[in-house]
Amino acid sequence: LDDLARPFMKVSDNGRGIEPDVLKKVFIPFFTTRREGTGIGLSLSRRIVRLHGGTITAASTPGVGTVFTILLSM
Repeated sequence: LDDLARPFMKVSDNGRGIEPDVLKKVFIPFFTTRREGTGIGLSLSRRIVRLHGGTITAASTPGVGTVFTILLSM
């Protein structure tokens, strides 16, 4: 639970991170940096989370890793 007693989940990695110009586009439908990607995964995830009254955010540091946070409003 966060400071306001709302449930949240963080998913993180220690990969190469996401560049800032790409990070601001990751939730745009059909945006992808992969040759064979479809660009629907994160936009679909965002839609599902919103339908359940929550938010999903991404934070990343190139060379360090990325954290996605899902926060549900109660």
